[in-house]
Amino acid sequence: MEANQSLQENSESFDLNTQKQEEDIVIHNGEGSVSAVLETKECDSKAQGCSVQAPKKKRGRKSNAEREAMKLKEKVDDDNVAASVIETRGIRLNTLNEGVEEDESEGVNGGTVKKRRGRKRKTLGKGEASDAKAKDEANGEEIFKDGHEEQSGFSKQSRRGRKRKTSNNDDEASDAKVEDGSNGESEMPSESTTQRRSLRSARRHSNTPETLKVKRNVKFTEEECLMCHQCQRNDKGEVVRCTRCKRKRYCLFCLKNWYPEWKNDDVAEACPVCRGNCNCKACLRSDELIKKMKEEAKKKRYEGNEVELSKYLLIRLLPFVRQLNEEQMLELGLEAKRQGLSLSELNIEKAEYSAKERVYCDNCKTSIFDYHRSCRKCSFDLCLTCCHELRNGQLLGGADPVEWEFIKCSLDYLHGGKKKEKVKESEIHELPADPEPDIRGWSRSGWHAESDASIPCPKVNDVCCHSFLELKSIFGQAFISELVYKAEELAKSYKVQNAIETPDNSCSCPKICKNTDVRNNMRKAASREDSSDNWLYCPRAVDLQPVDLKHFQWHWNKGEPVIVSNVLECTSGLSWEPLVMWRAFRQITNTKHGQHLDVKVLDCLDWCEGEINIHQFFTGYTKGRYDWKDWPQILKLKDWPPSNLFEERLPRHCAEFISSLPYKEYTDPLRGALNLAVKLPEKCLKPDMGPKTYIAYGLAQELGRGDSVTKLHCDMSDAVNVLTHIADVKLEHKNFVAIDTLKLRHLEQDKKELFRDDQEGETNVGMPASSPSTVDDLSNGSELQDVEKVKMKHESMMSIGEDASDGALWDIFRRQDVPKLQEYLKKHFREFRHVHCRPLNQVMHPIHDQTMYLTEEHKRKLKDEYGIEPWTFIQKLGDAVFIPTGCPHQVRNLKSCIKVALDFVSPENVGECFRLTEEFRTLPINHKSSEDKLEVKKMTVYAMDNVVKKLEKTRLVTLASGLFCQRHY
Repeated sequence: MEANQSLQENSESFDLNTQKQEEDIVIHNGEGSVSAVLETKECDSKAQGCSVQAPKKKRGRKSNAEREAMKLKEKVDDDNVAASVIETRGIRLNTLNEGVEEDESEGVNGGTVKKRRGRKRKTLGKGEASDAKAKDEANGEEIFKDGHEEQSGFSKQSRRGRKRKTSNNDDEASDAKVEDGSNGESEMPSESTTQRRSLRSARRHSNTPETLKVKRNVKFTEEECLMCHQCQRNDKGEVVRCTRCKRKRYCLFCLKNWYPEWKNDDVAEACPVCRGNCNCKACLRSDELIKKMKEEAKKKRYEGNEVELSKYLLIRLLPFVRQLNEEQMLELGLEAKRQGLSLSELNIEKAEYSAKERVYCDNCKTSIFDYHRSCRKCSFDLCLTCCHELRNGQLLGGADPVEWEFIKCSLDYLHGGKKKEKVKESEIHELPADPEPDIRGWSRSGWHAESDASIPCPKVNDVCCHSFLELKSIFGQAFISELVYKAEELAKSYKVQNAIETPDNSCSCPKICKNTDVRNNMRKAASREDSSDNWLYCPRAVDLQPVDLKHFQWHWNKGEPVIVSNVLECTSGLSWEPLVMWRAFRQITNTKHGQHLDVKVLDCLDWCEGEINIHQFFTGYTKGRYDWKDWPQILKLKDWPPSNLFEERLPRHCAEFISSLPYKEYTDPLRGALNLAVKLPEKCLKPDMGPKTYIAYGLAQELGRGDSVTKLHCDMSDAVNVLTHIADVKLEHKNFVAIDTLKLRHLEQDKKELFRDDQEGETNVGMPASSPSTVDDLSNGSELQDVEKVKMKHESMMSIGEDASDGALWDIFRRQDVPKLQEYLKKHFREFRHVHCRPLNQVMHPIHDQTMYLTEEHKRKLKDEYGIEPWTFIQKLGDAVFIPTGCPHQVRNLKSCIKVALDFVSPENVGECFRLTEEFRTLPINHKSSEDKLEVKKMTVYAMDNVVKKLEKTRLVTLASGLFCQRHY
């Protein structure tokens, strides 16, 4: 009773205030006083309704009859108010595109009008929204607001919050906003909520035909709307409308900035959305296309050629699966002999490992795919290769870690100055070893196999004290041997022993004339005497046909690189401009991914890592950057975006790249029939095969020091590299002067450091000193001769990169030339500079260290001393370069370049992958290349298992079909 009495007192006080407000509005509102009075009466009526409704919140205190009476009273009040409003001012539908109601009198129903206008501003252009706002102010909205806010409990901030609210729970949101106004005592519904209910009731009872939601007017969308799809604004003037979809339009400003190569007629014929290359933020971040490609990958087949490709894969992989089986059978024989059992009686325990776990050898870091030895008391695992080496008394895998030290000098040293400060730093940035040397935690000294071929665990601790390693299997004891048996039976059944054609019958390249350097589908890349591989296969992507796959395989089987030109012509034409990629990648409001405004870069002068704002980096990408001596500053963007996030953060560019790749039987990362990396099951942990981006500055002139290079290295798998974007940076006169001047200082510095020991006794055991001829070349001659050398080299390099489409200079060495190449590098390693621009003082592996780049001078001396030369060619915009496994290569950017690369494993080069795996395992355990990240042996087993299942299924279908035909015919 006390609550009801208090509520009635509040209601009476509210009535007195509204009456006083009504009188004030009539005085100040002039001609609009009638509508204002009606509005005030409406508010009065609803306030009374609210005072009656308030006790409803207190459940259990009112009977059903009382609640029904209150509902009836509320309905009658709402109907009366709605009838008054309709009679006085009427309600009409807005004929604009969103169909939002618009009141003639802006002073009425302040809270409701502002809510509806908030929706209208959500869809209208800025110009129309500004006109509506001006009309509100002109009709005295602010005059009504001051008095009305005190009664309704709305604050200015809460009403703004409601205008931004676009969800379907507007009533709940508005109710939550008024809790502060009522202080949580009576929990009365907000006045604007009551007003909205009244208007909805008025619409239901009105005889005016109307629709609550009016669909967008088609004529308005096609002919009148000025909303630009790119910038989502309608105040930039004239737009170009698409005549194909008739829904999208682009303003001239956006077309000029983001589609400069497009003409207005091209956009009118088919807009970027219709062509599939729109680079607005929404389209760039859409993953619909990549999802569609994944769905198609599960269904699509290679035009009925899948059986033939499976047979080709079978005959290629069978020798390597046999090799793995022989290694396992040898270990099984030793284990059976140790236990005194026959092979049939021997039982091998199956190891329990998660499919998402990568099992590797604790000694050499090689991946363990099946058979291995493991300690029962600790987690020590040993691969079969290490077991064999340990029994032979020569453990080659997992060499002891090596400490790397470089001397950091002053900045002036980078350009030929004297060394001032000397600070020894270990493991700096781009070193061949990890930042912290891996400590084994156990010693290899004294570790040997027993006379019965058993191997003790080398770890000594409280848990494990030289317990013996037991033989275990991951796939199962007889899995590999049964796989080999099935594969051999299928090879006999399909008669695939001769499935691989001889090279002489597969190449359709025209006979090369010695007097010409130009051939269709061929590109000259070397000048070796008495050699037939100076030319590289270089077809155009638009001309490729399914029958060209065998031609590619002929060259690929010989270990030759292949260049496919103009691959971007086969795509939708999505822009690879750096700022377009940045817009797609950046995240400002999404805190889940961070802002990513600063990125890591590598300075090619001192090979040290730093950070830079991403926008500043891309500005230098197109306009250039220079150091304190006006020397071009060459930066390489490091791991941006991270390869594991490329598909997630750049989904459209990922789909565009995949669609550009030729020979999809090898390169398709989703369903490549001849790509072994695709054969790994979904549940299995997969290696990172890309795509990866390589973004770096570049300069056509070879600087000799600080060039934009990827140093000589050898990838563990096959790779395809596509040049997607280039930018030519023009040097100024002062930069050319600085280059010529500093090159002379660099030459003098090289003579001093090579002619006399300027490295404070630093030596490298087992490595020969620099060749005397090199020292003589640098020490002999006057300064005038040095100047002439610089000028001649500058003139000889001017022709490189002159073509507008030239992007990068590639050098790829043949596999058979690798031994001589390594010998040359070991002989001349001190002539190369790396971290802090210091000469190298030690080398673990001349190629896998990735610390050397062969300049034009070094390539000349290599040919003079050892008679070998690489394939040298220029990668042009849109070229896809296929690099076989086992071919050392290096790259120098002639312009600022964006390249995207993808790794794959082809059946032709599985043998090279096996060889490199064995080579990497002998490196020091803290070397960056020592870890077996590819796991090619596991990949080969899964690929063979997949092929066997497919061919067995095909054979059963064929047999069943044959039996069916015999019975019916």
